[in-house]
Amino acid sequence: MLNVYLLVATLTCRADSLPRPDSLRAVQLPGIVVSASRVAESVLRSPVSVEVIDARRIRQSAQPSYFDAIENLKGVQLLTSSLGFKVYNTRGFANTTNVRFVQLVDGRDNQAPHIGAPIANALAPSDLDIERVEVVPGVASALYGLNALNGLVTLITRNPFDSPGLSIGQKTGLTWPGSLAQPLAEGTNYVGMTNAAPRLYSESSLRYARRLGQRWAVKLNVVYQRGYDWIAGNRTDLTPNANASLGLFGAENPAIDAVNGYGNEAANRRTLTLGGSNYVVARTGYYEADATDYRLQNLRGDLSVHYRFRPNTELAYTYQGATLDNVYQRTNRFRLDNYYLDQHSLSFSSPSVQARAYRTHETTGDSYNIRSMAENIDKGFKSDSQWYSDFTNQFNADIQASRSVTDALRDARATADKGRPVPGSAAFAEQVAKLRAINNWDIGAALRVQSWLYHAEAQVEPTKALWAGFRQRTGVDILAGFDMRRYVVFPDGNYFVNPTEPGQNLIYGKIGGFLQVTRQFFDDKLKLTGSLRLDKNDYFAARLNPRLAVVYSPTEAHNFRLSYQNGYRFPSLFEAFSNVNSGGVKRVGGLPVLSQNQRIFERAYLRTSIDAFQAAINVDVNLNKLTTNQAIQKNKGLLKASPYTYLQPEQVNSIELGYKGLLVQQRLFVDVDFYYTAYRNFIAQVNANVPKGTNPDSLGYYFANSNGQNRYRLWTNSQSRVYNYGASLGLRYGLTRHWSVGGNASFARLDRAENGDGLESAFNTPTWITNASVSNADVWNGIGFSVNYKYQSAFLWQSELATGTVQPINNVDAQVSYRFVKAGLLLKLGGTNVLNRPYYSFIGGPLVGGFYYTNLIWELTK
Repeated sequence: MLNVYLLVATLTCRADSLPRPDSLRAVQLPGIVVSASRVAESVLRSPVSVEVIDARRIRQSAQPSYFDAIENLKGVQLLTSSLGFKVYNTRGFANTTNVRFVQLVDGRDNQAPHIGAPIANALAPSDLDIERVEVVPGVASALYGLNALNGLVTLITRNPFDSPGLSIGQKTGLTWPGSLAQPLAEGTNYVGMTNAAPRLYSESSLRYARRLGQRWAVKLNVVYQRGYDWIAGNRTDLTPNANASLGLFGAENPAIDAVNGYGNEAANRRTLTLGGSNYVVARTGYYEADATDYRLQNLRGDLSVHYRFRPNTELAYTYQGATLDNVYQRTNRFRLDNYYLDQHSLSFSSPSVQARAYRTHETTGDSYNIRSMAENIDKGFKSDSQWYSDFTNQFNADIQASRSVTDALRDARATADKGRPVPGSAAFAEQVAKLRAINNWDIGAALRVQSWLYHAEAQVEPTKALWAGFRQRTGVDILAGFDMRRYVVFPDGNYFVNPTEPGQNLIYGKIGGFLQVTRQFFDDKLKLTGSLRLDKNDYFAARLNPRLAVVYSPTEAHNFRLSYQNGYRFPSLFEAFSNVNSGGVKRVGGLPVLSQNQRIFERAYLRTSIDAFQAAINVDVNLNKLTTNQAIQKNKGLLKASPYTYLQPEQVNSIELGYKGLLVQQRLFVDVDFYYTAYRNFIAQVNANVPKGTNPDSLGYYFANSNGQNRYRLWTNSQSRVYNYGASLGLRYGLTRHWSVGGNASFARLDRAENGDGLESAFNTPTWITNASVSNADVWNGIGFSVNYKYQSAFLWQSELATGTVQPINNVDAQVSYRFVKAGLLLKLGGTNVLNRPYYSFIGGPLVGGFYYTNLIWELTK
C-alpha cells in the first residue's frame, strides 16, 4: 500500500526544458539579479548579499518545490505554521507573520493587506511557472520601502512569449501528522508514536502558455492541493511554577497552561483563597486538535495576457486568485476556511521604463480563531463566575471531609466541569457552529476581515535610452522611481474600527520615491552606488533613507563589497489600527487616535510587574502566613507604571561587508558576508493592564484581583536600542561536470541589554543555521540524485501565544530523479525529514514530521 501512495508525478512536456547536467560555472556565472539594485546585474557584482536559484537547480534540489528549496539558501530561516503555510525570514526578529520581510512576484507585493505581510505561498507562482528566485537578506528599504528591513524574496515567472507550451505536474505523498500527549523527547521516532497515522497528500498543477501571433501571448496556471495538516499538540506547561509556594507541580498544578491547550491562559485564571491558602486555578480548556479541522485544501491560479509592442517592450495584465482551507498562526492559531485572496495587476516594461499598478482584495470567509473557539466553548456552558464558585464550594466540602488537597482539587474541577461539551459530541459541534458566526472574540470566534490594497509604482533609467549621451560622457547610470500605496479596510467592529469616522472604511497609506546613481571607475573595476529614498505616511512625517555601496572587482572572479543603509518601517495596518477583543485581553494599535481618549497608555502598568506582585502576595499568604491585605501593602512597590507610549516608525542602520568569488580554476564559488544592524524605535508589543478604579491609593487592590483591572496588549516602540549582528558563508564546488557539493552556514546574534521592561524583543532566531548538499543530475543514464542536511541550533522563541526554547533541528532531505528525455518526462522520488525526526520550528506551532513524495513533470512546447 505504501508503494502505491508513493507513486508520484511532476510533469513537463518539453524534453529540452528538462533539467540537464550542469557544471558549476554554467549555473553561477550567467546569473542575473534584479532585486539587489532594481536593475539587471551579475550575481557576483551585486552591491549586497543575494542568493539566486533557477528552475533547473530547483528541480535538482531534494525539496518537493521551489518554495521549500528556499529554506536551504544561505541565512534563510523557515517557520512552518502548516503544511500549506510556510514563512521565511533572514537576519533575526522572526515571527509567523513577518512584516519585516517582503515577498514579490514579478515585482508585485503579494501580501495580505490587513496583515501587511505575505500569506506564505497563497499568491505565489506554481512550480511549473517559476523561472528563478532571488533572495536579498537584510535591509532593502532604500529601494523597496515599507517592510523590507529583514530582507526580500523575488519570485520571477516564465514569460509566455519565451516559454510557450503545456506543462502538467502531479505530486503525491505521505505525511505523518500525529499528535503527542507529552513534550517531544530528543531522538524520539515519530513513526511509532500514538496517533501518528500516515496521511495522503496530493498536489496537481497545470501551466499553459501560447503565443498568438507576434504581438499577443497568454498564460494560465492552476494548482490544487489536498492533504491533512501537521498537528499542533504540544502539552508543555507554560506556568509550571504558578503554585510552587504550595508544592503543586506537574499534573497536580491547578493552573496548567498547555502550549496548544486554549481556554486556560492568563485571562482564564484566578487566584482563589481556599482553606486559608491562595491557589492559582485555570479553567480546563480544550486542546487544539479538539477545536479545529486539520484538513488542508488550497486552490490557486493565475491568468495573464501579454502584448509586445516590440521585442523588449511589453504590456501585461495578470489576475491571481487563491482560496485557502488550512491552519495559520499569528498571535493566536487560526483555521482559515474559504479564505480568499486575489490580485489584478497591469504592468509595462521596456529597456528604460518599468511601471505597474495592482489591486489586492482579501476576505477571510468562514475563518475562526482556534484559541477563542476553545475558550468560549468553555465559557458558553458555564460563566467564569459560576465555574469558580462551583470549584470553590466543592473544594471546601472535600477539605471538610478530610480529603487530601490533590484529591480535592481534582474533585473540584470535575464538579465545575460537569455538563461541559465533550469533543466529538453533538453539543460540542453545536457550539462550534454557533461561535464561528460570532464576530467578537470575547464571546465568539469568527475572523471577519475584508481589506484591499491599491498600489502603483514606476521607475525609469533615463541614461539607458533618453540620456544615453549623458551616460557616455560621464559614465553615470541613473535610476529613479516612485510608488503610492493605499490600504482600505472594512471596520468589522472586532478586528478593526474606524476611530475618526465610525462605520466608514478605514484608509491608511503612503507615497514615496527614490533616486539611485551608479558610476564605475578604473576600467569598471570599482562600482559606486548611492540611493536616496523619501517616503511620507498618512500619520507620520516624511522619512529620508540613504544607501551607499561599493563593489571592487580586481578581476572577474573576485568581488569585494561594502554597503551602508538607513532603513525604516512605518507601522503595518494591524500594528497601527488593530482593536481586537480577545478573551479578556484587548489588543490595541499604537496610533494615538485609537486610545488617547481612554488614556490607556497613560494609565497602564506592566503586566510583568503585576505578575510579580501577585506571586509575591501568594508567597506571603501561603508561606509567611500574612493576611491578603498585609501582603498587598507589603508588595505594592513591585508595581511599575508602563513607560511606553504611542508608535513611531521603526528605524534601522545597517552596514554589510562581503566577498563573492570563483576559486580553484573557477570550480569553487565562495560567498561570505558580515553585517551589523542597529534598530531604533523597534516596534513590538507590551502587555500592560489598566486599573478599573481611579483611586491611586487602591492600586494594589485593583491589581491583586483579576476583576479589578482591564488587560491590554499594546503596540509600541522599544526604549532601548536593539543591535543585531551576524555573518554567513556559502560554498559550492563542482567536482566534475555532473558532481556538485555545497554548503552554507549563517550566524546571527541579538545584542540588547535586558532591562525587564516587559517588552518582547522576539529575536526568535537560531544562532546557527547550516546546510550541506551533494548532487549529481546524471549519475547514470539519466538518473540523478541530491541529498541535503540541515542543522539549526536551539533558540528562545517569544510570542504572546507561547514562549519557550525551540530544540535543535537535524534534518536530511533527499531525492532520486530520472529523465525520460524522448517523452519529455521527469520523475522525482524524494522526501523531506526522511529520517522522520519530528521537530517544532517555533513554540506553539505544529510538530513537523516526515514528508515522502513522488513528483512527475511532463512538458510539451509548441
